[in-house]
Amino acid sequence: MQTKPKVMIITGASSGIGQAIAAEAVKKGYNVCIAGRDMPKLLQTETFCVAINPRVNLLKMSCDVSVELECKQLIESCFSHFGQIDVLVNNAGISMRALFIDVEMAVLHKLMNVNFWGMVYCSKYALPYLLASKGSLVGISSIAGYKGLPARAAYSASKAAMNSILEVIRIENMYKGLHVLTCAPGFTASNIRQTALNSSGNAQAESPLNESKLMQADEVAEKLLNAINKRKNTLILTTQGKLTVWVNKFFPIWLNKKVYDHMANEPDSPLEKKGID
Repeated sequence: MQTKPKVMIITGASSGIGQAIAAEAVKKGYNVCIAGRDMPKLLQTETFCVAINPRVNLLKMSCDVSVELECKQLIESCFSHFGQIDVLVNNAGISMRALFIDVEMAVLHKLMNVNFWGMVYCSKYALPYLLASKGSLVGISSIAGYKGLPARAAYSASKAAMNSILEVIRIENMYKGLHVLTCAPGFTASNIRQTALNSSGNAQAESPLNESKLMQADEVAEKLLNAINKRKNTLILTTQGKLTVWVNKFFPIWLNKKVYDHMANEPDSPLEKKGID
């Protein structure tokens, strides 16, 4: 018998990791609902996915995840269109680079509204459908959710909050067949650093990292889909990311100095170079 394709919702699917996840999902035979604020870029993701799998059933929706009503409409429209929801990937997110003492409160609120509350809204409305399908709830977190990064106060806080609430949802539903995955990709080539907000809320425009040397988004997507298939609880990527999480458990003070130095040596870093050994 031919099984009915599973349905995956991906927020922040217009570029980067989100677009790569959508592409990998259609390769695996999923039907997908892609969501984002930039409809022209979502159309590019749609074209990319259809080229990979012309038979894919794809729904695209404009959605600002910081707006609760739009998240509710996203979930309900997806269920109405497909009749099921098997995976929700909370990928939408923005970053920042500014010292806590300098950053405007509006920037902190915006980061939390998109990265944390956006995930909460989508997960809250999708949960009944995911429980019905015994599906997967996924949060694209960050190594910053395990180790606070200087000049990324709100970003680190939003990802740590994501990790915590996903853990609670996992425990609350551990006997109901729900799978909850927290994914920390580590530094990945994407546009998140170009669009990262400075202290006044403007995009910094240029990445402080050499994007070509970072893990590529399609590799993250492939590993993520495998983790979903294996119903893993956590997925921490890159050697640097895994070492950071491990070392922080045992040598946090030493790691603080190393993290400071690493971030201070970025081009145009707001941190002062201290030359700590």
